[in-house]
Amino acid sequence: MAKIAFLGLGVMGYPMAGHLAAAGHEVTVYNRTAAKAEAWAKEHGGSAAITPREAAAGAEFVMACVGNDDDLRSVCLGDGGAFGGMDVGAIFVDHTTVSARVTRELGAAAAEQGLSFVDAPISGGQAGAENGVLSVMCGGDQAAYDKAEPIIGAYARICRRIGDSGAGQMTKMCNQIAIAGLVQGLSEALHFADKAGLDGRAVVEVISQGAAGSWQMANRHETMLDDHFEHGFAVDWMRKDLGICLDAADETGASLPVTALVDQFYKDVQKMGGGRWDTSSLFKRLKAFD
Repeated sequence: MAKIAFLGLGVMGYPMAGHLAAAGHEVTVYNRTAAKAEAWAKEHGGSAAITPREAAAGAEFVMACVGNDDDLRSVCLGDGGAFGGMDVGAIFVDHTTVSARVTRELGAAAAEQGLSFVDAPISGGQAGAENGVLSVMCGGDQAAYDKAEPIIGAYARICRRIGDSGAGQMTKMCNQIAIAGLVQGLSEALHFADKAGLDGRAVVEVISQGAAGSWQMANRHETMLDDHFEHGFAVDWMRKDLGICLDAADETGASLPVTALVDQFYKDVQKMGGGRWDTSSLFKRLKAFD
């Protein structure tokens, strides 16, 4: 079993750290709100630290799941940052969805200190984290990945190294690009069914068994039709991710017309007061036009 630090106990990080403890690892957690770290330690039997550096001291692996580029820089390099407490040879695994740019920046900073850095963004939502069935897409050194993969396996259904530093984050952008189009397509299908006087549930029962079927259709159509939008990844977070996608598209020369359009639709949802609604609220935006 390994000595592990986990930084960031949000809706994803809290259960992910719990799976590590349940697997028998020695886990020390850090969270910006210290009370949450203390509650986790009481629930799972681990330890709570008051800074990332303190949490990372002596850890073989330091896992992070925070908010954005600036948050990640802060827990790595800021006052009391984790890199300052890590031993040579230790591995930092970042589960945050951030830009490939900051990943490469921090990967280089880690290497200067004799550390390894694996970018390992996740997909599967809160339910995936709670049930330990996340999809994890990784970038970084092969040897570091090989060591980290069994640890990540405590909360992953699939974990794959895609390439060098930043490849995990770029793969996560592919994930978000695909989801954006799927959710808008599903929203339009349900909206059309309603306008045509059809039973949306009956429509989905049939079309989900054919080429139109998707995870979004199977898991979100019921809540969309019931006007419930508190079941997963928030619109504010999706707009953050789509902004990263669009910036990366500018850098790589990729064309993302649908993604750019759906990003503006999510902006409309924010203006409706739905920044904390889940991403399936694109359907609510269409209904607002009725």
